[in-house]
Amino acid sequence: MPAIHFISGLPRSGSTLLAALLRQNPRFEAGMSGPLAGLFGALLGEMSARNEFSVFIDDAKRERILRGLFDSFYGDCPAEVIFDTNRAWCGWMPAVSRLFAQAKVIACVRELPWVVDSIERLVQRNVFTPSSIFGFNPGGTVYTRANGIVGQDGMVGAPYDMLKQACYGAERDRLLVVQYETLTTDPERTMRAIYDFIDEPAYVHDFAHVDYDVTDFDERAGTPGLHAVHGEVRADPRETILPPDLFNRFTRDAFWRDPERIPAGLRVV
Repeated sequence: MPAIHFISGLPRSGSTLLAALLRQNPRFEAGMSGPLAGLFGALLGEMSARNEFSVFIDDAKRERILRGLFDSFYGDCPAEVIFDTNRAWCGWMPAVSRLFAQAKVIACVRELPWVVDSIERLVQRNVFTPSSIFGFNPGGTVYTRANGIVGQDGMVGAPYDMLKQACYGAERDRLLVVQYETLTTDPERTMRAIYDFIDEPAYVHDFAHVDYDVTDFDERAGTPGLHAVHGEVRADPRETILPPDLFNRFTRDAFWRDPERIPAGLRVV
């Protein structure tokens, strides 16, 4: 089995960009969020007490079955190092640490107002294509959409809670928080920190020509451009399209930017 690490964190925070950069290294495999975390959760549920046959499954069997899921899923992957991407992995840090003693988790983050802004910008750009993010519902306003995604079960709210759990949890020594702002303004320093974190030899990346495109997936989700990455890694300053009161609602949620709120042992780049 190749070495395995995980990319997690918040949506619209650079995970696809990071995967596009990592996959430039011929030893690495990385991509957009995949189905493995969903399969992982489904197996956990089916092996729980809700299944009357769970009496025949002890923790040792559960570990072998879950580890076998990774072996089977990546069985045809020739890469030496695999990065599996899903926002749910931050919520399963204890399980990840039990299954893979050397695995690390890279959590991509971004100031929440700009996460919400980025999602809203996609919706307004694709005005004639209702998005799966909102159940293909063509109605609503920027306020109803924002309230939906930042709720505890929402596209942003749930990963945010998982991120906080991981950052303040017992396994935070195997977590690296990568800020979108750092990745886009200083990608070389960011990648250097990641290679050091996962204890892999440095690789010279091409930050001027980065490409990753899953057009078919994005169009099927009713959100063209959701995962598209093209061209040079750079920060593009812009004005928000959120109303001021909505934008300001989330300005203090970036706890990773406040030295007094960063727990001991948590690495942030």
